[in-house]
Amino acid sequence: MAEGDAGTDQRQNEEIEAMAAIYGEEWCVIDDCAKIFCIRISDDIDDPKWTLCLQVMLPNEYPGTAPPIYQLNAPWLKGQERADLSNSLEEIYVQNIGESILYLWVEKIRDVLIQKSQMTDPGPDVKKKTEEEDVECEDDLIIACQPEAPVKALDFEISKNQTIEMEELPPIDHGIPITDRRSTFQAHLAPVVCPKQVKMVLAKLYENKKIASATHNIYAYRIYCEDKQTFLQDCEDDGETAAGGRLLHLMEILNVRNVMVVVSRWYGGILLGPDRFKHINNCARNILVERNYTSSPEESSKALGKNKKCSSLSNLGENLGVSIRSDVKR
Repeated sequence: MAEGDAGTDQRQNEEIEAMAAIYGEEWCVIDDCAKIFCIRISDDIDDPKWTLCLQVMLPNEYPGTAPPIYQLNAPWLKGQERADLSNSLEEIYVQNIGESILYLWVEKIRDVLIQKSQMTDPGPDVKKKTEEEDVECEDDLIIACQPEAPVKALDFEISKNQTIEMEELPPIDHGIPITDRRSTFQAHLAPVVCPKQVKMVLAKLYENKKIASATHNIYAYRIYCEDKQTFLQDCEDDGETAAGGRLLHLMEILNVRNVMVVVSRWYGGILLGPDRFKHINNCARNILVERNYTSSPEESSKALGKNKKCSSLSNLGENLGVSIRSDVKR
């Protein structure tokens, strides 16, 4: 048994070294001990139109008797298209049981992206949003997995007094990470006064290789328009279903404005269930309080109560999957 384990480890290590050598910076180590890796795959390295992040975890039984545990991360990948690609990867495994298949998987995904780029579809684009409307979180900004690609401006009407700040990249703060069962969560915050700054913040964050390789980068923002006395707001799940909406709901409860919060999650291979939403929202709440966007959750909930009826703060916390308290560890 020990000899078999040693042989498996050697085969895995050889495959990992080969992948790193072949794909260079596209290959990223998330957790070396847990053998979690991520690779960013594009249809064209120099001018990417479609990009997908493949995250894999190699179980002890791989490649002998078990396949890699994988996740496909791309905001445009959904429905039948996601199912077809997953079926293709699983078919490759079945046809090559006992063999190393990561290279075959990557090249299969690349072939799919190349075929997609050759179709008439112009590529992922930005959906227009309206005031006080929570736009569906399935649609993402084009820069999600390809920060080096040019992006189109959102079709918003911006107040005249805000246009001066459109070209300025706001400062980005990073919160203290929370780790639970090998999954790590970290919040990032930036002040924003126009949708273009939202895209600039996302692009800047994705320049960081670690953030770009996160399993999910959930975000939400709220921008207050003084001239119209209303909010522009939106959210993104990035594959973590309902997480973006919960994050935006939290920001509404805290009554914050002109701010964007991104929460990165690096999946550690153990399912957390509802606890993942608690960690996402606690990360976001902590950094909002620490950066003085709200003095305390209790005070903000009182302000929200002028416009919305709520039974109690504790009930709101339970609905959001976040523990509401005033003592925030700094």
